[in-house]
Amino acid sequence: MVKINGYVIRQRKSDGESFVCLEVAGGVEIVQSQITGKMYATIRHCSIPCTFDEATAKQIVGSELPGIIVKQETDPYEYVNKKTGEVMMLNYSYSYQASPQSELIGSSKDFQSA
Repeated sequence: MVKINGYVIRQRKSDGESFVCLEVAGGVEIVQSQITGKMYATIRHCSIPCTFDEATAKQIVGSELPGIIVKQETDPYEYVNKKTGEVMMLNYSYSYQASPQSELIGSSKDFQSA
C-alpha cells in the first residue's frame, strides 16, 4: 500500500496547461548507504499525474492506494538535496506500480523537482 501525502499543481511544458499530481509514499525500509556503508531508514516517494481537480486532490490526501513504489533506472540527471544543498548525479527514479502486471506511473524525479 502507498499513502497519498499531498498534491502539487504542475504545468505541462508543451502547452503550459496546469494539472494535478498526487504525492505518494511507500512504507519504511532499511537500506545501506553506498558511501558510508551504514544502514538507515528511508521511504520511497513519487508523484503521479491525475485527472482530479485541486479540491478532489485535497479531499483524498491521507487515503491509501494498493500497490508499491519501485526503483527504475533512468538517464542520469542532477538532483539538489533541499536540506543540504548538495548536488548529486542520480540515474534512477521511483514510480508507482498498482500491481505486478501493471505499468509504472509517475516519477520521483518529478517529485524532487517540485
